Amino acid sequence: MENPSKFESLFEKMAQVGTLQHIAKGTGILREGQFVKVVPFVQKGLIKVFTRYEDRELLLYYIQPNQSCIMSFSASINNEPSQIYAITEEDTEAILVPVDKLDAFTKENPKINNFFFQQYKGRYAELLDTIHHVLFDKMDKRLYSHLRDKVLLKNENPLQISHQQLANEVGTVREVVSRVLKKLEGEGLVEQIGNKIQVLRL
Repeated sequence: MENPSKFESLFEKMAQVGTLQHIAKGTGILREGQFVKVVPFVQKGLIKVFTRYEDRELLLYYIQPNQSCIMSFSASINNEPSQIYAITEEDTEAILVPVDKLDAFTKENPKINNFFFQQYKGRYAELLDTIHHVLFDKMDKRLYSHLRDKVLLKNENPLQISHQQLANEVGTVREVVSRVLKKLEGEGLVEQIGNKIQVLRL
């Protein structure tokens, strides 16, 4: 991903057309089938974007500071319903830009296209990486890599996370996660402490 300072002036202009909001951890901000009314530009915190099929979920990506949601942007410019869910993983500050203002803003500020092009490049690379893990890696490697990445992303170790939430994020069921965590614990890679999981090797 490009250096965020490259887009600092762009974010300052976004703040003029959008609204800075403080969003509590665990708040759902978008669901599948909902028409997008605002596009978030994260200043602080973390937003989890995922898809759902029947009773299964799969993590797509996280929106980190100085990033936005390409799926929301795409749905908004095409006037299509959302295909994803988004929920705040941490207490978050985000500039929410109304879709009607975003269209005019994009025309007046061509740099916004470069910004979202960089976002698309990053998400595409992440998608290829996810497909690679799903197709070629065993669940123990997938789960351990996910936990390690999550620790580095959140700068938090141990992680307070349930087996069900982990199952949702890697696209499996809770029973599989519980079994694999015991295996990883036996190998000295993780330690389960109550409702927390500590990654022992980063």
